[in-house]
Amino acid sequence: MIKRILIIGTGLIGASVGLALRDAGFEGVIAGFDASASELEASLGLTAIDAFAKSRVEALDLAAAADVILLAVPVLAILDWMHLLAPVLRAGQLVTDVGSTKLQITEAAAKLFPAGSASFLPGHPMAGKESSGAVLAEATLFRNAMWLFTPTAPEGSELVAEWREWVGKFGARTLDLDAARHDELCAWVSHLPQMLSTALAALLEETFASDAVGRAEIDAIGGRALRETTRLGASPYSMWRDVALSNTEPIAGTLLALEQRLQHLRENLKTPELREEFLLANRFRSRR
Repeated sequence: MIKRILIIGTGLIGASVGLALRDAGFEGVIAGFDASASELEASLGLTAIDAFAKSRVEALDLAAAADVILLAVPVLAILDWMHLLAPVLRAGQLVTDVGSTKLQITEAAAKLFPAGSASFLPGHPMAGKESSGAVLAEATLFRNAMWLFTPTAPEGSELVAEWREWVGKFGARTLDLDAARHDELCAWVSHLPQMLSTALAALLEETFASDAVGRAEIDAIGGRALRETTRLGASPYSMWRDVALSNTEPIAGTLLALEQRLQHLRENLKTPELREEFLLANRFRSRR
């Protein structure tokens, strides 16, 4: 039975997990660790965590005593923590994560947490906001969201089953995927939209940055379409650097496909092909 949880990374997702656990009735101890003291203080103030470690050494001590360790940091930091945790954990403990890409994490888990050691369940909640930080955390962040898992081996751990139950109590739906398939799909449904929004927002900023009149006009007439399309452009680089580094080829492939599609549109602005493109787009939207 899960009684002690350590959340490493108490930003938006980590703090929201803490709040969701409490909201779902978890009565055990939730500890936290974050490289940012302000994030820890904010999480403690929100009651997303009960206590926190002040250093990595203290965090590893808490990890050794925890039933579940949740890694809620960027992908490359997750990989670093996996190497730190593997020597101090034992069978009967569970490590899980919320990383946005899964292939590198899943491959590392198979090597670092083999049979007979602590269990590792790679996970990825498809939830978040364009801004980060514990102050934005919500207990309902995962409600109706998809929480993806990419298991590395057949699951026999009671802790794994119980953690899956808690995720369900958060209001999330779950789906198991192969790790490579996960990264391919997320490149299309998450990473490409982010890059598109970033590119458009950066283009507008560069085009109108030195044109005060033009910028004022853009701000005045830009409606819902512009706001929605550039909303993700507010996401900080720190949130997306590791995604780009750990899922480079799938993201590059989707960007190339989009470049070709945009070229097709540009070349057919005055032909019937433009109508066909709109019909295809309408068909995709009508299925949602």
